[in-house]
Amino acid sequence: MSIRARLFTVLLLMTGLVWLSACVWIYTSTKARLEHVLDARLVESARMVGSLVGDRPVDIGVVAAHLPAHDDAAGDDAAASIPSYERQLACQIWSVSGRLLSKSDSAPDASLSDHASGFQNTVINGIEWRVYAVVKPDLGVRVLVGDSVEVRDRLVDDVIKGLLYPALFIMPLMACLIWLCVSRGLAPLQKLASGLTAREATELHGFADKGTPSELRPMIHALNSLLARVQAMREREREFTTYAAHELKTPLAGLKTQAQVAMRSTDPEVQQQALRRIEQSVDRTSRMAKQLIDLAAVDATEVQAVKAGVDIPRLILDVIQELEPLRRAREVEITCRLSEEADTILIEADRSLLRLAIRNVMENAVQHSPKGSTVECRAELANGKVNVVVIDEGAGIAVEERERVLQRFYRSPRSEPGGSGLGLAIVKMAIDRLGGRLQFSQFGQRFAVSLEL
Repeated sequence: MSIRARLFTVLLLMTGLVWLSACVWIYTSTKARLEHVLDARLVESARMVGSLVGDRPVDIGVVAAHLPAHDDAAGDDAAASIPSYERQLACQIWSVSGRLLSKSDSAPDASLSDHASGFQNTVINGIEWRVYAVVKPDLGVRVLVGDSVEVRDRLVDDVIKGLLYPALFIMPLMACLIWLCVSRGLAPLQKLASGLTAREATELHGFADKGTPSELRPMIHALNSLLARVQAMREREREFTTYAAHELKTPLAGLKTQAQVAMRSTDPEVQQQALRRIEQSVDRTSRMAKQLIDLAAVDATEVQAVKAGVDIPRLILDVIQELEPLRRAREVEITCRLSEEADTILIEADRSLLRLAIRNVMENAVQHSPKGSTVECRAELANGKVNVVVIDEGAGIAVEERERVLQRFYRSPRSEPGGSGLGLAIVKMAIDRLGGRLQFSQFGQRFAVSLEL
């Protein structure tokens, strides 16, 4: 069900329920008040008839003329417009000995009541009466004035009908007004939806929240935040594609050139040199492709990645073994030193992200270390944190460049040729997603990269 239909239904039902409750309350209250008023009228009528009897012979015509309702011709004409309330009151005058002295035309022949005085409900010939009795001991008479309970109930029913009938006519109008108000109230939401529908895929600017209802502002802010993240992602993808195409184009062009040199030359030494350069270009291209894949993998990993127990020493040894071909080619030694605590430590982390970070740091260290030097990897545990530190004897990173080297495709002028400028960018992204910290430090002629987890 749509929000509009849901709001309309709820409001209509609630309005109807409130109206029905009001009718029940009015019915109960009106009935109680009418009972009180009509009882007071019975008392007044009975006392009036008793006072008219006095010490004179009873003239029922005189008595009937003073009753609130009677059946003479004028009364019939006057009551023609309200036939529902005819013959409401009945009056009887009885002697104390039980002989009927007089009665009104609307009264039955049987005694309305046999009680001495006060109120009593009786049923005569299937008709219920509310009777009030007044006894005149000095005259030896008893005056009975009765009120038809059916007529009383009809009076209350007519009051309620007077409320319900207008409601039945007003309800459709009220439903239309509720529907109109709900539609007007949801108009800003519809406007926002229309604005989203009309946008092109490239239109990622935020929505203005000026003049919008306060209930919609959190949604607009969340939507603008999402659009900003999508825009940033698109920018990163565009930048990634541009740089990747540029960086892959250079080694591929070199490959083609060296292949043409090897094919056209008949000198074995020239051919061997061209083939060595082809091998170097293939290695460079392969490393860049691998790092591009790693970068895409880190980009695709959610911040809240699936965590599992990671054995830090085992992971470091796996990475060292993985870098064995590069170590031999660069003629560099790799040593691993673990503290006693770190020798058995397990941490909860995403293993693939942590492996990418450690491998790229160690690969950078081997790639930029001079021949015959040593790359040292340490795992330390302190204050509930794990530090994986990689130390090499290369040129290091200047202090003013330490922020820039974390950007994609940035290569320091001091770095070895053939790099892609992606290694530390991958490390930074992976460590951020792991909730850790990346730090650089210089120890004399040695440079250290620390991954704090």
